[in-house]
Amino acid sequence: MSTRSQLRFIQRSETAGEQSDTDRIAQIYRHSDGYPDSVLRDLVQLKELLDETGTERGPAYAAAQFLFLDTLSTMTLYVDEGRDRSIHADQPSDILDPDNMEHLDQPMFLLGHGVENPADGIHGDEEYLYVVELPTRNPFEEPSEWTVKVSGHSAFPRWDGPTEEAFDRASWQFEGPLSAAVDELLAQPS
Repeated sequence: MSTRSQLRFIQRSETAGEQSDTDRIAQIYRHSDGYPDSVLRDLVQLKELLDETGTERGPAYAAAQFLFLDTLSTMTLYVDEGRDRSIHADQPSDILDPDNMEHLDQPMFLLGHGVENPADGIHGDEEYLYVVELPTRNPFEEPSEWTVKVSGHSAFPRWDGPTEEAFDRASWQFEGPLSAAVDELLAQPS
């Protein structure tokens, strides 16, 4: 069963009005594993990787890197499975050959994500919304804390058609540093 979600990556700013500027937002759709336990763990993994490599470059980059890492992690379902037509890790170019995917009904690593227009809001079938705030900083400065907002389960307007209001009217079960979200929300049973 899918747990759909939307993640907004935004640049933390000094004025709240700037945060709603859609030019500073990168928004992605995640078809599966959108519950807090999974998303927060993936955000921690992404943050650790970006901190260690010094490659944090703002919302658009963080969203793209999140998609890339999430795609890599779901691709393992199709790599070296022992099937006659699996994708082999020692030949990454196999991934680019559609003939090597004929045995897959729907390769979720190609279908499980989308880049969204923040002005359009959400589809309406998501169960969780997330806002990930990245600090405004020089890439060569020491890494600093990300903050997150995690909606309650389906705690926002849901109807057919795009809705920007979902993020504005969501009830947030958590708002604060990513590390505190992990401590608080991962300690709770899902």
